[in-house]
Amino acid sequence: MPELEQQPRVPTTRRYLMCPPRYFAVDYVINPWMDPSVPVSVDTAMAQWTELRDTYRRLGHTVEEIDPQPGLPDMVFAANSGTVVDGRVLGSRFRAPQRTAEAEHFRRWFVEHGYRDITMPEKINEAEGDFAWTGKVLLAGTGFRTDPAAHAEAQEVLGVPVVSLRLIDPSYYHLDTALFVLAEATDTTPAQIAYYPDAFSAGSRKVLERMFPDAVIADRADAECFGLNGVSDGRNVVLPVEATGLASRLTERGYEVVFLDISELRKAGGGPKCCTLEIRK
Repeated sequence: MPELEQQPRVPTTRRYLMCPPRYFAVDYVINPWMDPSVPVSVDTAMAQWTELRDTYRRLGHTVEEIDPQPGLPDMVFAANSGTVVDGRVLGSRFRAPQRTAEAEHFRRWFVEHGYRDITMPEKINEAEGDFAWTGKVLLAGTGFRTDPAAHAEAQEVLGVPVVSLRLIDPSYYHLDTALFVLAEATDTTPAQIAYYPDAFSAGSRKVLERMFPDAVIADRADAECFGLNGVSDGRNVVLPVEATGLASRLTERGYEVVFLDISELRKAGGGPKCCTLEIRK
């Protein structure tokens, strides 16, 4: 095993913003996972979301909550509503009209909690759904939701380098369904990611191979259960309970896997990361 993989994994305390799925429903179709004919349970969704929130707190992280709003069943997927790097907030602009109103509720939350450096985008930008911060570079997805021009806008607003990646499989319509950051880069160590290569164009795969030669490679089974929608603090990795193959590969790298059931939330095309907006100061 390479020497880098043998180094101890060090967790870092995170701050998250989440939204309870009080009005959770699948009343429309805006991704391939949604089927309004399949019954959903608000109580089950709330229970799964609560376990996710409590897991973060048990791991030592801070979780703040925004009030859900009636008529916005996807507001639980908070990651799509903002990108925060060094205290600068880039809001979202949704492609689907059903979700448009969510952006303003999150903008107000940031204003009410003392954030002053807030920019609402001109281009369609679904926030951490398509933006992944590696500690040095912002990986930015496009192909289904976020406009390519939003990548340049994010670079200007957040003041960080952006690398564009093209998604090609409609089942993985957001970057956070096909890739997540396991450990952010430091001054002495590179970032490490996990990703599902088949979700990306040939050129984007080459970029990922060049940037992250030590990446954890996921397979279709990992991707189909939303295993790439995981959340890592650098050591502890929260995954859907079905992502056993990915979990084994992560354990070999020294990560501690925490399994959670997100089956109800997945009916709307969401998993742990979708529910989790990270606030980086």
